[in-house]
Parts: sequence; C-alpha cells; structure tokens
Amino acid sequence: MKIIILGAGQVGASLAENLADESNDITVIDTDNTRLRELRDRLDIGVVNGEGSHPDVLVQAGVEDADMLVAVTNNDEINMIACQVAHSLFRTPTKIARVRATAYLTNNKLFSNDAIPIDVLISPEQLVSDYIHRLIETPGALQVLDFAEGKVQLVAVKAYHGGPLVGQELRFLRQHMPSVETRVAAIYRRGRAIMPTGSTLIEADDEVFFLAGKSDIRAVISELRRMETAYKRIIIAGGGNIGMRLARKLEGRYSVRVIEHNKGRANHLSEHLERAIVLHGSASDQDLLAEENIEDTDVFLALTNDDEANIMSSMLAKRLGARKVMALINNPAYVDLVQGGDIDIAISPQTTTIGSLLTHVRRGDMVSVYSLRRGAAEAIELIAHGDKNSSKVVGRALEDIDLPQGANIGALVRETESGSEVIIAHDDVVVESGDHVIVFLLNKKHIRDIEKLFQVGFTFF
Repeated sequence: MKIIILGAGQVGASLAENLADESNDITVIDTDNTRLRELRDRLDIGVVNGEGSHPDVLVQAGVEDADMLVAVTNNDEINMIACQVAHSLFRTPTKIARVRATAYLTNNKLFSNDAIPIDVLISPEQLVSDYIHRLIETPGALQVLDFAEGKVQLVAVKAYHGGPLVGQELRFLRQHMPSVETRVAAIYRRGRAIMPTGSTLIEADDEVFFLAGKSDIRAVISELRRMETAYKRIIIAGGGNIGMRLARKLEGRYSVRVIEHNKGRANHLSEHLERAIVLHGSASDQDLLAEENIEDTDVFLALTNDDEANIMSSMLAKRLGARKVMALINNPAYVDLVQGGDIDIAISPQTTTIGSLLTHVRRGDMVSVYSLRRGAAEAIELIAHGDKNSSKVVGRALEDIDLPQGANIGALVRETESGSEVIIAHDDVVVESGDHVIVFLLNKKHIRDIEKLFQVGFTFF
C-alpha cells in the first residue's frame, strides 16, 4: 500500500515505523528537515521537506497514485486542508486526519465529501481521556482495552504475592471461578513474553493479560491480586484538552479537583465544568497538595504536556500519600523507565493513538487494533467472512486454525437473535461468518500472516 504521512512528530514517526515494517511504500512530509533525516536514517521510507497542504509538495511525495493520506501534524487546519487538496485535485481514496480542537469535532456536518473530505477523524485527546477513564473504572488494572463496543475487555494486571492463583497453574483458574469465562492471552515475566498453557505457573509480579466479558473483569482481577476498593477522590494536574475532557467524564461520579497553573485557563475550566473544583496553582507545590489532603486522594493524574513536570509532581504526590499515581508521558522512551516505581501507570498518548490509526490502515476487516508493549505486541479485533470453502477460519474449530507463532485467539463475539454472545476461546469452538474474533499477537512481525489468514478467497465472491 502506498501511504503518505504528513507530520514527522512523535505520532507520525511512530506510524511510519509501524507501517515500514509491514512492507508498505511510505513517504513522510514535514517542514523539519532534521526530523526527516533522522527518520530516513532509521527506516526504509521516502521523505519530502515542505508544507504538506501544498499541492506541489504532495505531488513530490507521490500523491497522484497514493492509496492513503494520513495527516497527523500538530496543526488541525493544515491536516484538514491537505485532505481537501488530496480529494479535490488527486482523488486520493482514503484520507485520515488528526483533529484536536473540540470546536471542529462537535460539528457532524463539517466532515464529508460535500464539505471537508476526511474519511477518518483521529482525536488523540479523546482517545487518551477514554483510555484513562477505563483505568479509573477498573481499579488494579494496568491496561484496559475495549473490544466489540465494550462487551469484551482485555485487561493487564500485575499478579501480587498472596493472590489466590499466584503459585498455581493456569488450569486451576476455572476451578476457582466455575461460573466465569476467561482466557489468559499472554504473560510478561521480567519483560519477557510467555505464551500461556494450562500448565503455566503464575508467579508474583507477572504482568498477566486476560480477556473476559466486561461484567466478569473484577472477579478475574481478584484471583490475581488484592482487590482495590473503588476510587472516589481524584486530582487532575493539568487542565488542558485531556484534563478537561477527563474531568467532564468523571465529575458526575467522582469527587474531582483540577490543578491548573495558568490563571486564564483555570477560569475557563471553572466556567465549563459543573461539579469539579478548579484550583489555580502548581501541582508541584507541596503546600497546595497538603491543603487538598493528597493523602486521602485515590488517584493523582499528571496530565500536562511537560514530561518532567508530570514525573516530578507524580513522585511528590506519591511521597505525600496518594494511593494511585498515573502520569502522561509523551516521550515513549520514558514509559518503561518510570512505570512501576513511584508512578503506578505511565500513559503514552502515542501508543494509544497509533492503535486507532492502524485500525484504518491495515488490510482485512479490522474493527480495533491496540499496540502493546511499546509496539512489540498487538491485540486485534477482526471480523470473519466467507464460508469453509473460501475462508481459512470460518467453519473451523480454533484448534484447527493455522495461527502464526506467538498468536492466540482469546474470544469471539457473535450476534444472535437474542443479542451479542461473548464466547471465550476453547479448542472446540467453531468460527462462524460474521464473528468478531479477538487475536493477541506477541510479535507484530506476524501481522501480515494474520491479515492473510482472515482474507476471503475468490470462491466467496
């Protein structure tokens, strides 16, 4: 596939890296020649220095026969104009744009071929705030990912010493919870991936990824670690787009305080939030945190655009007694370094955004793609099509499907007359056409094998 990416920032560079590994023809456009040179030195891609919304620059990048334009610069207007130019002058089949401003996103009539021709809108702030919201609603989880419109969730937890299943084999999971259907998709032990079997022994500090219906998630977590009580009191440090979106989501159910250092922004937040309390000040001010009873806070969230400020305020909040600390970390190289110490969860906006982009770029009927472990692993939701003659998965039991090494099917969601049915994977489960199939892939280098596996043969047509 021939893909043009506008923007060599962290999102654009991460996307180029993911797609270049998958045998795509990639060209990146940016006005920063240094960034382009660094990308070209590491990846087998083309680069063009220039303004991505200009027709001559797009021609230089090969837009005339491109399959897709992905505009992810930091400027909404450039992204939107580039899509308009690509559509009007070159009839580029698929246009994806990163749009951050809420004022654009709340107008449904703005994005269509009759107006601004963008096929897929990506809002990083919306994706990140949704992701954090799921973490807050699932105490004890390191990651919570939705599949099949939230009917199934993939949850990562750290197994704690003293948990009922720690020190036991996975096959005892069903004995512990006979009425709960779940499947462990992967285990990470001291940074190394383990493909689980029934005889796999769970150890303390293992990072366990499991799939289950949303209503069963808390029961499974309780088998792996001490249950945490529901969160009540939350402090958000940083009232930018993410902080404000999240405060709006949370203020109806939780006691929320937002700390914002910019006086004008603090006033804006006060005017637009209904129940959350807005404080003008610095989240690294020890006296301010003490006044707000940080020791009684269930979750402290550092959500500014400054990684160092987020790290420092999070460490201070933890030292002063905050129960759970989460920090937004924009530099992907910092994520693994800071998580697990004073910072309980490091949130990478790039990782969250890349998964959404890959959903629309990949071949096959993909509903969701989540990038995990800094891009090394993936969780994918695909729709199975065809019949036993035209498909390599439909009409076959899971044990008979030729999955690549390091891949496993965790669950299926099937539409029936009575509604959606969640089917946790077992060897004898037979895939039907229309099933949503959730696949966990330990090594993303096999993604092309998964795509081919779910492609329909000519007999289907």
